[in-house]
Amino acid sequence: MKNLYQESRKSLKENERFRIVVWSLFDFANTSYSIIVVTFIYAVYFKQTVADGKPIGDFYWSLGTSISMLITALISPVLGAIADFSAGKKRFLLFFTLICILSTSLLYFVHKGNILYGLILFIIANIGFEAGLVFYDAFLPEITKPKNYGRVSGYGFAMGYLGSLATLGLIYPFIQKQMIRETFPLSALVFLVFSIPLFIYIKDSRKNILKENSYLKIGFNRVVNTITNLKNYKNLALFLLSFFFYIEGVNTVIYFSGNYASTTLKFTFQELIVFFIIVQTTAILGSIIFGLMADSFGTKKSLIISLFVWLFTILFAFLTSDVESGLIKWLSKLLLFESSKVLHLCFYIVGLLAGSVMGATQSTSRGLMSKLTPFEKKTEFFGFYSFFGKSSAIIGPFVFGLISYLTGTQKFAILSVCFFFIIGMVLLIFVRENETT
Repeated sequence: MKNLYQESRKSLKENERFRIVVWSLFDFANTSYSIIVVTFIYAVYFKQTVADGKPIGDFYWSLGTSISMLITALISPVLGAIADFSAGKKRFLLFFTLICILSTSLLYFVHKGNILYGLILFIIANIGFEAGLVFYDAFLPEITKPKNYGRVSGYGFAMGYLGSLATLGLIYPFIQKQMIRETFPLSALVFLVFSIPLFIYIKDSRKNILKENSYLKIGFNRVVNTITNLKNYKNLALFLLSFFFYIEGVNTVIYFSGNYASTTLKFTFQELIVFFIIVQTTAILGSIIFGLMADSFGTKKSLIISLFVWLFTILFAFLTSDVESGLIKWLSKLLLFESSKVLHLCFYIVGLLAGSVMGATQSTSRGLMSKLTPFEKKTEFFGFYSFFGKSSAIIGPFVFGLISYLTGTQKFAILSVCFFFIIGMVLLIFVRENETT
């Protein structure tokens, strides 16, 4: 009897590990889109080629980002509520995944001057990507125990950054041959192939519920009910407000890091690949380390530490943003290097620091959200989590793009990011980690 019990426990653990691996493979898959389209290749291609390298390209890019995030923010809570009611997370995830993959493939046909066409495809692809994350994130409480949320969420992000590294390695020969547009359908193919295991092996629980109204009406009614009773979830509401501000900074860095390096620092595509390899490598380590820290020392403490690192990183980037800055001149004399080389070296250091907390901040946030959310309303509340995350990405990138356009330089736009991290960190201090009210 004892042996049978031990074998049963071993089987359950193996099954849980398998589910975690399959779930995290989707992170491996979808980061092929985020690194190629959002952060790196298409972001730079749109500014330098489609918008002809003009400063207004930053404004157009921020506009496309804001529109896609606004639409996602508006539909996410409703979609989450519908998925909770129908237990159809996997169907919704498949729908939005296919939208993203198809739109990403069509970016191949975007040429110089096709600003409207290029923006529309990007907006549709980004809606598919971001809306799909609502349902993907909501699987976390179903595949592991609460005590493991931090590390499992970290494993997912680590797998995602591993996917980014693999994708960068895959596209490097295309970049060398200046085959930029070919990288877009290639990233879509990677997304498609590695997302398949989740749809085959992860089970979506079914509920036999009498449906008296349309799913859309049910979704809206549940969202209204949640908002009305939000006073019963004050701690969760405070976390979501904090999340809104600090993730604003993270989103802005993600959407403009490639453009910043190519426009302000004059990085070539080859130099950008090296830079993003550094970012992705440290992001893998950071996601795992902070995931373990979250489960050992507390998710909230780990999250606050990551925000301090972000603040230091942004200030360092501002102080080393051009060859005429005092810090660059001092380092140039100290190291006996040309100012331009020191400038590039400092930005690689910025990438190393940002990478170490990029995945960590997002994974610990997802883990903390899982702790603060009532299990029976997990998808609906993850819809609100997505709403706050996506709506924050409307303001931050838009402010960055607008300041860059009005001043003609991206240097002062960097400082706007610090404001969001500071406000978010102050609010986070008052969040109680182990309360679902």
